[in-house]
Amino acid sequence: MNSKPELELFDNPRPERDYQITIRCPEFTSVCPRTGQPDFGEIIIEYCPDKLCIELKSLKFYMQSYRNKGIFYETLTNAILDYLSGACKPRWMKVTSRFTPRGGITTEVVAEYKKQLKGSSEDTRES
Repeated sequence: MNSKPELELFDNPRPERDYQITIRCPEFTSVCPRTGQPDFGEIIIEYCPDKLCIELKSLKFYMQSYRNKGIFYETLTNAILDYLSGACKPRWMKVTSRFTPRGGITTEVVAEYKKQLKGSSEDTRES
């Protein structure tokens, strides 16, 4: 898959309430941009929806779009956060990527988005 699949969203059934959704993608794959070798890991998406929720089938296709893409873990984690938070505009979102050992070293990258209160100039993204 070369293009980014369209992410589908649906109305939050309880927008008046704060609650957390956790989505685990335990069979995530991408490619190391230096060696061309496959990277295997788990992507964990946690968020508090505002008006919209992420539809899981379309999320699956989005995640699969990285299967043959050469990308560093740090770039990948932040790209997923930017795309998902930009699409569904949650109250907050955290994306964690945990990759299996390569050469005896494991890597975990965490990036977070927090919606600013009204009157603030922009949303914040932390990594």
